[in-house]
Parts: sequence; structure tokens; C-alpha cells
Amino acid sequence: MYGSLCFLAAGLLLVVNFFVVSGIVNQSFTESLAEQGRFDVGGMSAEAVRRVLSHQFAAQVDAYRQSVITSTLSWSILAAVIVGLAGLAVGWVVARRALAPLQRVTETARRLSDSTLHRRIWMEGPQDEIKELADTFDSMLERLDRAFDGQRRFVANASHELKTPLAINRALLQVAFADDALPAPLRPVRDELLAGNVRQERLIEGLLTLARTERELTERDRADLAALVRATLARYPATEADLRPAFAVGDAVLMEHVITNLVDNAFKYNDERATVSVRTGTDPGGSFITVENTGLEIAPALVEGLFEPFRRLDADRTGSMAGAGLGLSIVRAVARAHGGSAEAAPRNGGGLTVTVRFPRYSAD
Repeated sequence: MYGSLCFLAAGLLLVVNFFVVSGIVNQSFTESLAEQGRFDVGGMSAEAVRRVLSHQFAAQVDAYRQSVITSTLSWSILAAVIVGLAGLAVGWVVARRALAPLQRVTETARRLSDSTLHRRIWMEGPQDEIKELADTFDSMLERLDRAFDGQRRFVANASHELKTPLAINRALLQVAFADDALPAPLRPVRDELLAGNVRQERLIEGLLTLARTERELTERDRADLAALVRATLARYPATEADLRPAFAVGDAVLMEHVITNLVDNAFKYNDERATVSVRTGTDPGGSFITVENTGLEIAPALVEGLFEPFRRLDADRTGSMAGAGLGLSIVRAVARAHGGSAEAAPRNGGGLTVTVRFPRYSAD
């Protein structure tokens, strides 16, 4: 940009210079040497001599004028090119020096994650606008660091404070109602209390998992989605499976959690057909896992809402097997934390097709 401005200024100077010089050398004048009585040519009249000399002098002046204009134009263009190139070089150096602090801010922002918020720019130099921007950015990082640190402590404390009492309650219920002589009217109460305890544990576990996964990953390893699916399907009934190698980059534990959520939902919210199919593979979008199941007819407009926390399609999902409405929310959170995606579409004949993509592993 600086070089272009310099070329523009040099071009304007060239135009002004050309018109000024052209105006000066094109001024008309008359030199009447014959009238000064200096020449007497072979009986020619003074008027005839004046016309001859004026014609010759005008030709010489015109040639001189063209030479001046041509030389001026040539040297002006050369000077404009030299000045423009010099301005481009100087502008490049000046721009790099001026923008170096901004590049430093950009690099710091690019390297940041929830585990590196302790980094600062600590810019030194005059108290100008760029240093003020860097100091403001450092202050923002300080506030974010405190906020993320507080969130991590809260998740850790909540995990302990919420799960421990529920585990104690479940143990007390199991011990208190373990007697076979328990009256028949109390047995439904026992089952309902235990089922409620299980639902609460699932809800708390889902919320904590969602809080943990909605942050950038700090460790990424190589994992085969097909192998993770095989390990998961061993705990479920017979399933249609087309498992092709699908190596991805990320946290294998979280990936397995995604697969478990997808397969568990596929069986939990199925109908009497009880059909579930799982596929893995790779495509231009990355390594993917696709889970299909039979079930209720789902309107396309409602599918995207299934990824929202606590969102269910029907009000009947309140039994002991009902979830908290966090399964697909966790799936999408884990996928996005890996730099991937999670999408769903209604299946012809009822049911849902969910596809999750992770960044494909490359040996390079």
C-alpha cells in the first residue's frame, strides 16, 4: 500500500512537471534579426530576409522544444520508477517494523487455548496505540485465565461433591431394601428410588462430561474408530456393522464416549424393529462414524434441536431408561473440541442417522 501511494505521488509529480515544462518551451516569441540591420543578403529586401531567418529559427526552436520535452519525459519516468521502487522498499521496511507488534499479538492469540492462558505479550516500547492494544489484550487474558481456572476448580469440586452423596444414597438404598422379606407394597418404591438415583447420576455425569468437552483438547493421539466401535458393540446386542479402518486424531477416551452415546441412544430410542447399524470409514471430510436406528418418524425441522442440552422429541422418555437429553449434546461438543462435526438426518421409514467426523490421521 505504501509503495502504491509512492508510485501515485511520483506519477502526479511527473504529470505536473510535464505540463509545466511543455508550457514554458511552447511559449511563442519572434526574433526579427533582419530588422536589427545585421544582415544584407544579395539584394534581398529586408522583409524577405526576415521571413527566411524567421522560418529557419522557428524550425530550430521547434526541434529544440521537442528535444527538451522528450528528455524531460524520459528522465521523469525513470525518476518516478526509481523513487517508486525506493518508496516500495522503504515502505516495506517501515510497515514490517510498524506491524511487528500486531503480528506478535496475533501469534499469541493463535497459540492460546484453555491450558495456555497464562501466556502474556508483555510488549515494551513507547506508550502508543499498539502498546495500549497489547496491554488491553494482556488484561483480557488475565481475566480469562482466572475464569477458566475457576471453571476447572468448579468442575472438579462438583464432580466430587455431587457424585459422592449419590453413591452413598444408592448404597444405603441397596442395603436397606436388600432383605427378601421386604413387603410387596414397598418393592415398587425401592425400584423407583433406585431408578431415580441412577437417573440423577447419569444427569450429573453428562453435565460434567459436557463441561469438560466444551474446551479445546490439549493432547491428541492416533485412534482407530473401527476398533473403538468393536469394543463398544461387545456390550450390546447384535448390530449391523460395516467397520472399515478410520484412523483419527484426538482423545481416544472421548471418542469412545461418543460411540457409546450414539449406540446407547440408538438402542434406547428404537421401536419394535430394533434395528441398529454402525459404519466407519474415511471421506474428504475426515474419519467418520455413522449410526442408524429405526424408531419414530422425525420431522427434519426438529433434528437440529436434538443437539441442544435437555432436548427430547417426546414426553414419554421419563422412565428408568430415559436419558437426561445430553447424549447428542455431548457428542457434538466432543466432535467440535476435536475440530470435527456432528450431523443428524431423519431416516426413511422412521429413526435417525447420526454422522460424526473427526480429523483424519496423517502419517505426515
